[in-house]
Amino acid sequence: MGRAMFEPVYQKMFPFWTEITEADRDFICEHSLALTYPKGTNIHNANECAGVILLRKGCLRVYILSEEGKEITLYRLHDGDLCMLSASCVLQSVTFDVHVDAEENSECYVLSSYAFAAVSERNPNIKIFALETTVSRFSDVMWVMQQILFMSMDRRLAIFLCDEVARTGSDVVPLTHEQIAKYMGSAREVVSRMLKYFATEGIVELSRKGVRITDKRRLKELAL
Repeated sequence: MGRAMFEPVYQKMFPFWTEITEADRDFICEHSLALTYPKGTNIHNANECAGVILLRKGCLRVYILSEEGKEITLYRLHDGDLCMLSASCVLQSVTFDVHVDAEENSECYVLSSYAFAAVSERNPNIKIFALETTVSRFSDVMWVMQQILFMSMDRRLAIFLCDEVARTGSDVVPLTHEQIAKYMGSAREVVSRMLKYFATEGIVELSRKGVRITDKRRLKELAL
């Protein structure tokens, strides 16, 4: 049952699949689980190495956490995405701790870190794939750092709202001020002040349902 469930997906996801032995394919499938994480679940943190996560359906948030408890969202994962940093305990080149939360009820395939590490030792191509996958995400991480370090708050917020509208196809961003601040690595009070300013300028409308974009043209101009 295990291999029949996981192999069709792994064939598409892992370019090394046809290059490893039948025994290693069996081993990977035997150490994989189909799991559903309820919204709000912490899947991976500094004390618990989840393993390699393939997100089948839902949304996961990858973030770092300061000693003071401040969160900075690095990126989010959506249907079909692979999370390699959740196996950071077996990636020697990754020396910082990340956290992964389920933003929605999320269905995942999870390959244990132990099995991934064991098979990687026998197959250099798996190590290469893991590093390439990890590095590919660092463009997202650097974009976040660039925004925090070099961009004004109004531009950062405009970029965030534009990205959310483009991602969902809706004019309403159904997030609280606290959630937006968490994603942006800012304080709720700062986000609230800037949203109120956007509202007075007629760019957005604020309600309990979230933030509704009323002037996309001006929002995009702020984001440039």
